[in-house]
Amino acid sequence: MKIICIGRNYAAHAKELNNAVPTEAPVIFMKPATAALKDNKPFYHPDFSKDIHHEAEIILRIGKNGKYVGEKFAKEYISDISVGLDFTARDLQQQQKEKGLPWEIAKAFDNSAVIGTWKPVSEFQDFKNIHFHLLKNKEQVQTGHTADLLFTFEQIIVYVSQFFTLSQGDIIFTGTPAGVSKINIGDQLEAFLEGELVLSCEVK
Repeated sequence: MKIICIGRNYAAHAKELNNAVPTEAPVIFMKPATAALKDNKPFYHPDFSKDIHHEAEIILRIGKNGKYVGEKFAKEYISDISVGLDFTARDLQQQQKEKGLPWEIAKAFDNSAVIGTWKPVSEFQDFKNIHFHLLKNKEQVQTGHTADLLFTFEQIIVYVSQFFTLSQGDIIFTGTPAGVSKINIGDQLEAFLEGELVLSCEVK
């Protein structure tokens, strides 16, 4: 299993971090399988960062293998949908950016990809009409709607599959909306998909 992530896929989020808004192709980075945190297990805040941010995102699970997928077939590769958290060590990321170095230590560390409870793709009739939101300590901090994606699920699959063969069980993080913020020990994060709780994660 590999975890493929799309950065800056909501214009408002790109702008809140003073990043350029992509226009021609998605921004891609990856996390290893060891980044996955499942079954509502707690996240233990690592010592190497003082500024880890939550990024709530719609996530897709790939249901079959594919390479150079055509756009009209792309939705057939999605088996399940949920919400995930892309934890980002913002301080490390900034240091890496300033040095012109890759971001992996800031994005791909252990347990940095929290995976919510999967829902069958058959429950979603319109990929451009999916709503999700995140509560931190019972207060809403992020809300997103797939109508605002710069690159759709299908466009992401088409683009990614040019470079990486998609394998059954792979996970795609589709990008986070505005509202990211620092997490602290003791925080409780709860993510909702179409109003249903699909993810709960305590920061320890």
